[in-house]
Amino acid sequence: MQTNDLIAELSGRAAPRNGGFVLPLWLAAAVAPLLAFAVFMPLLGPRPDAIASLTTLRFVMKFVEAGLLFAAALGLLAALARPARPWRDRLWLLLCPAALLLTAVAVELVVVPADLREVRAIGGNAMNCLIAIPTMGAPVLLLLLFALSCQAPTRPALTGAVAGLASAGISAFFYAAHCPDDSPLFVAMWYPMATLVLVAAGACAGSRLLRW
Repeated sequence: MQTNDLIAELSGRAAPRNGGFVLPLWLAAAVAPLLAFAVFMPLLGPRPDAIASLTTLRFVMKFVEAGLLFAAALGLLAALARPARPWRDRLWLLLCPAALLLTAVAVELVVVPADLREVRAIGGNAMNCLIAIPTMGAPVLLLLLFALSCQAPTRPALTGAVAGLASAGISAFFYAAHCPDDSPLFVAMWYPMATLVLVAAGACAGSRLLRW
């Protein structure tokens, strides 16, 4: 038996282990924004000036960065979900949201006076950010983990961590509509901290739930 045939056979055995409904990863990815939105609206909702703020670059950039993170993490997750897929070749996808955020921070450091940078970075909504993003992302993470449990990931902890990263991306996308702090300095400081909560939770859950 060839190696690829063996992997395919093992994957076929691993996939139906739930014994019930099989949720495709693509469908989970499509439902994830709807699920996050369903949690966001009753929990927080958009800020009063959200529509008017769409004309400001700082506000819009929050959505672009979070959306890129979600898309990049999903691209990597799709490779990690099944054996023998070259997931390392997709690591560069994560550089896109990171590079965009670093560029926005660099521009902010140039245009904002030095005495205001610390104020912009600390903001006035940090604790809410650290709580809201993991809270909204938790149901999405559970959804993705369920879909992944129908697959055959060979690196369960890493796969769970990337699922947490994707969950944070879609959660941050909606939270950005509520957050009154638009400075890239604030986003670069607090959004990654909130993201780490979901990444850690995903790695921990994945190491247990995604084992063959």
